[in-house]
Amino acid sequence: MNESEIAMTTKDLKTDCRFFRGDIPCRPHKLHGVHCVDDRGNACRHYDPVNKRILIIKLGAIGDVIRTTPLLRTLKLVEPHAEIWWLTLTPEIVPDSVDLVLPFTPQSVVTLGATSFDTVYNLDKDREACALCSKVDARVKKGYTLRKGKCAPIDAAAEHKYLTGVFDDLSRSNTKSYQQEIFEICGFEFEGEEYIMPAVAEYRWRLPKKKRIVGLNTGCGGRWTSRLWPDASWVSLARKLKKAGYVPLLLGGEREHKKNLKLARQSGALYLGHFSLKQFMSEVNECELVVTAVTMAMHLAIGLKKKIVLFNNIFNKHEFELYGRGEILEPDLECTCFYSPTCPNNCMQYLSVERVFEACRHLLAH
Repeated sequence: MNESEIAMTTKDLKTDCRFFRGDIPCRPHKLHGVHCVDDRGNACRHYDPVNKRILIIKLGAIGDVIRTTPLLRTLKLVEPHAEIWWLTLTPEIVPDSVDLVLPFTPQSVVTLGATSFDTVYNLDKDREACALCSKVDARVKKGYTLRKGKCAPIDAAAEHKYLTGVFDDLSRSNTKSYQQEIFEICGFEFEGEEYIMPAVAEYRWRLPKKKRIVGLNTGCGGRWTSRLWPDASWVSLARKLKKAGYVPLLLGGEREHKKNLKLARQSGALYLGHFSLKQFMSEVNECELVVTAVTMAMHLAIGLKKKIVLFNNIFNKHEFELYGRGEILEPDLECTCFYSPTCPNNCMQYLSVERVFEACRHLLAH
């Protein structure tokens, strides 16, 4: 050991620094070789003290996590010296501006049980999220907790979204977007804050140069099949787009692979396959406009600031914030399967190809 190492003690550590880990060297030390204090007792130039610790609990699907990220923009403004933790089922999509991203595992739950927070924002109504919120030590709690084994709002700010989740008629009459609701729950006002997306990886896609790409996201997951648009409609739309000089690009995951192969053969649209989340983000980023139902691809398109034609039939259209870059289309036949996984009337067949094509042309013209 050299003299500086012998002289350093744990009393010299800046454990309140944003970069301090305790289990491994901090990033500034790895990059620049600095210590918490130098041999003259001066603090490291990278020292960034935090005065609060905030926990966000948003487990949810990937799309739900993505559309919660605007909240970080406001938190960083009002609490610039806070350390932000986020517990989620999809840590890969949480922005780098979060100080500690925790996957929802037993190890993370143990860690949270031994940590005190200034504020906890639980934005999920799942029992496990609410139960965890009720157990975590925090001075302030916002959102939802568990009472008598059931989800309950912590305070009046969470009542609006809570009630729209238990009564269909209240949900139908709601005129607030998801972002407005979660901002209100947290005590803020939504002012159009955009999604925060991870960096988009670079891939070499086999796409025509200098052509305008229109992504056609043909699936909607396995649970909410009531949102599916007929295959024949996708084929017709792809042909119309191609005839108008655009390049229709079929999008989807493994579930849609066989379907998209078939649609590509029938319509002449491009289909490059299904990919990992990072590659799929890159593929969506190649598109100028995306046509989709309410899916993860919708949130990726919004986050990547693409124009979007959004199909909606079973949700309240006011829920979706498109930031002025899209149009929401609903079937001509009013759907009676509100928030239902299946639709006995197959109402999506009553959304015409012509309406979708004209919406695409209108958005692409601006």
